[in-house]
Amino acid sequence: MKKIYFSLIVVMLSVCCTAQTAREEIKADINRSGSNHYAYPGPQKPFTPAPADKKPFYITHYGRHGSRFLCGPKEYTSVIDILQKADELGKMTPFGKDVLRRISIMNDEAKNRAGELTPLGAQQHKDIARRMFERCPEVFADSAVVDARSTIVIRCILSMENALHQLITMNPKLQVKHDASYHDMYYMNLGNDWIEKYRLTKESKDEYQKWSRKHCSPDRLMKAMFNDKKYVRDSIKATRLVSDIFKIVSINQNQETRKTINMYDIFTEEEIYNHWERNNMFWYLGFTGNKYNYGLPPYVQRNLLKDFITKADSCLLLEHPGATLRYGHETMVLPLSCLMELNNNNSYDISSVDDISATWRNYRIFPMGANIQLIFYRKDINDKDILVKALMNEDEATMPIPTDCAPYYHWKDVREYYVNKLDEFEKNTPALKDKVAKQEWKNFWDNY
Repeated sequence: MKKIYFSLIVVMLSVCCTAQTAREEIKADINRSGSNHYAYPGPQKPFTPAPADKKPFYITHYGRHGSRFLCGPKEYTSVIDILQKADELGKMTPFGKDVLRRISIMNDEAKNRAGELTPLGAQQHKDIARRMFERCPEVFADSAVVDARSTIVIRCILSMENALHQLITMNPKLQVKHDASYHDMYYMNLGNDWIEKYRLTKESKDEYQKWSRKHCSPDRLMKAMFNDKKYVRDSIKATRLVSDIFKIVSINQNQETRKTINMYDIFTEEEIYNHWERNNMFWYLGFTGNKYNYGLPPYVQRNLLKDFITKADSCLLLEHPGATLRYGHETMVLPLSCLMELNNNNSYDISSVDDISATWRNYRIFPMGANIQLIFYRKDINDKDILVKALMNEDEATMPIPTDCAPYYHWKDVREYYVNKLDEFEKNTPALKDKVAKQEWKNFWDNY
């Protein structure tokens, strides 16, 4: 027994000693600082083989679209216009002129492609589908049915089509169904939900803005880019401009321009980290269930989790059900992962916004191409003890349910836990609505 305790202590000390801070992880891979612009890194851990007497037979999935350009039609040009005007007035330094040159190159590739899938994004979904097939060939054997749905956004539709093309290439006998319709938007990308307006309380928004003012000063970059302090003070909204430039810098990893130009030298290492931490804070406060928002935001995806369960209930009755694939956005993947409590993603209780990055890091959850998969295992159609394994970005994830066969869980336990959780929320909804209506809230997207 002493040997067992000693071994546990050694393992715990090893984990503590090897755990990296967010700052160290971003230093190791600067692209992580892009938050939701982080290009999909692929699985990072080994895939545990199926139990000896079980085999995979069904996959249900929700995936974010792959790498894209910036979504706003003027997110590149609004910055270019500001810099070009300053250049025409002789207010730019040589460094500022070079920043303008590089952003213009990026804009040339992105012209008239706001929010569209990039070539890298297409490849990401081909690779994800290929690994899905290679890991679970039984699911895609013979004339298995693949039922795929997308939101009505073109980058999501093209992500779906690239994945399906890969699967059909690997097995031309597959029966593929694919659709993108308003009909499915109530669970694929729920809008106009009563929870949406209760993302950020006044308290959390004020703390976020206070932190931003303290840690994300635009002064150094303005001095480096412009040669006239008065011009910057009178004619430039410096904080907004620096934030917009950082978005452009972070999206470059998703464009073909990443192969020819570097953008990260525009910012210092400390500035890059601070901008990431600010964005990390924004996503945590607005999309997870935390002390400021009554735990509400994850429940925006309650229809999506219900769809996982109801479609599984139908498919598990079939001898060879195949796969259910869904393609959408990070604003679904993130709260869904919190609602499902994957990897304890929604269990961190912070005392201050300064503590968020110690335990919660957005790049682990929703890079471009982010996905959640549930893989089901059984002996045959008569096997009632169905096991399920959760994947977060293709790596095995924990669920908040006791199990005697990790990383596998008994589906009856998983189903019961999530059904009860959703039922409890519905029961408490009237009281919650009354409670939050008495609080002061702020517009979620203002000043982001």
